[in-house]
Amino acid sequence: MNTETLHLFVDVAHRLSFAAVAAERRTSPSSVSRSISGLEDELGARLFHRTTRKMTLTEAGAKFLQRVSAIIDDLDQATDEARRSGSVPRGRLRLSASVAFGERVLVPLLPRFRNRFPNIQLDLMLTDANVDLAGEGIDLAIRLGAGVQGDHVVSKLRATRYRVCASPDYVSRSLQIEHPGDLSDHFCLLYTLPEFQSYWQFRDGKGRKQSVPITGDIAISSALSMRSAAMAGIGPVLLADWLIGEDLETGALVDLFPDHEVTATTFDTAAWLLYPSRAYLPQKVRAMIDFLRETIATTKPARPVQ
Repeated sequence: MNTETLHLFVDVAHRLSFAAVAAERRTSPSSVSRSISGLEDELGARLFHRTTRKMTLTEAGAKFLQRVSAIIDDLDQATDEARRSGSVPRGRLRLSASVAFGERVLVPLLPRFRNRFPNIQLDLMLTDANVDLAGEGIDLAIRLGAGVQGDHVVSKLRATRYRVCASPDYVSRSLQIEHPGDLSDHFCLLYTLPEFQSYWQFRDGKGRKQSVPITGDIAISSALSMRSAAMAGIGPVLLADWLIGEDLETGALVDLFPDHEVTATTFDTAAWLLYPSRAYLPQKVRAMIDFLRETIATTKPARPVQ
């Protein structure tokens, strides 16, 4: 088993297409298929389910991908550092992220990034649309969600934890909120995505889950505006820890259920790093990835679940 075969496996796992990987590598789909089959023979396990219509990872393939991706990232980083030791990252870097994540997480880091990498000119592209990395000339993107698919390299930056919070004023003047089910007696602030508007899911310290129906008469499409509305005392809101961590620490917002995990979709959500290709990764991109991992990936939620 060599590193080139592992790189090939990771590319196929992300693209789920022999033809797409073959086109990128300027080889034939049959050659890619033979390499994957050889890897499966070597492992003694099937990594992909293949039909004439689609390809999916098997359970063994998903577990192998999780392990191998981390190993390859470390190996690529070590190789890049060895090749480029002594050189200085430079050039224009285009980084894309959501508006809320950019304003609350990335912008405060800009002075530190500029001081460390004065020869990198940064274009911070903040949009809530999933931009086409290749089409828009994006070097690196940060996406939020349960998982990310597409023709690009995907690497987890940090987990996301959601909290239900409200302003101290709202808590003091409203009906008592002691248990998740009490939210049914309140008008909550709703996010405009359909999956965020009907139920919030709770999981206590013993792993017991509860689905709580929610209602509200105000729906907002901006996470930043939802935060402002909650701070204005309009009602309870479900927001990510990276967005309201400082507010919870200062007391501007109150975590209503600190002993529960909360979500509207799935409990396993994260911020993901995306870049077009692992091969010949520019030093400026590697510098930003390392910087983000150092400053963001190691940051603990302000109010971890007890």
